[in-house]
Amino acid sequence: MKNWLVLCVSLVVVVLAAVGLHTYNTYSAQSAPDQITVGSQGSDYDVWQHIAASPQAKKLNLKITVKQISDGVQLNNATSENNVNVNAFQSYSYMHAYNKENPQHKLAVIGTTYLEPLGIYSDKYDSLKQIPTGATIALANNPANTARGLLLLQDAGLIKLKKDFGLLGNTNDVVENPRGLKFKEIDDTTGPRVLNSVDAALISNTVALEGKLNVLHDSLYHEKINQSTRQNINILATAAGNQQKKAYQKLLKLYHEPAIQKYVKKQYHGTKIEVKKPVSYLK
Repeated sequence: MKNWLVLCVSLVVVVLAAVGLHTYNTYSAQSAPDQITVGSQGSDYDVWQHIAASPQAKKLNLKITVKQISDGVQLNNATSENNVNVNAFQSYSYMHAYNKENPQHKLAVIGTTYLEPLGIYSDKYDSLKQIPTGATIALANNPANTARGLLLLQDAGLIKLKKDFGLLGNTNDVVENPRGLKFKEIDDTTGPRVLNSVDAALISNTVALEGKLNVLHDSLYHEKINQSTRQNINILATAAGNQQKKAYQKLLKLYHEPAIQKYVKKQYHGTKIEVKKPVSYLK
């Protein structure tokens, strides 16, 4: 009888231990943080390093690893191949251009983040009115930013583009150029360095910040948030088909947390203008 009781007690202990281990493993799996690798570059890389270490990320149960890839095409390739889960560096128009050139490896939008205004800068002139006939204007040599720059020049009243000008338009689509402006296409990361050799240059805000320029104060003219610039809004992007993943939607929510936005506004002097719009707004 005594041996039987010992056996029963032992069995109960084993069963309870197994149930406890199962419960612990289930709890651990459910409470484990969502792990996301975010690819970025320039000032956005610094923003996401801050976000990854923030108490807001911990509160949303996100464990974020930030990877820096300085070339935009390589970063998009890494994202489409799932070597990077999400990337944060590009505008919607840039992603659209990438998708058109890479139809087998498309990306999709998770959500909007901000508008980082493109600006017209000059070391020689203090206003658009001073830009002379025959002036040389430098603009980015990648398709999306070439088109974006031309649209900004049109908005500034310097040129006129054909009516069906698209996201991949170029200088051949200029139909009116009253000042006879000449266009010099450059690597868009070199904008601040070429200012002394051209009359004006169109420089993205990430590059401008790296060159110690503030688009709100140092540019002759810059983009505003309106219908004409909606496709220039920056986004979180991922491989097509992954955009509705709960973890990635939490990441989008995290970016728009008030404490995160307060940091971004202070750190970048208001030049990353928050945009919280549905994806449909971009199209």
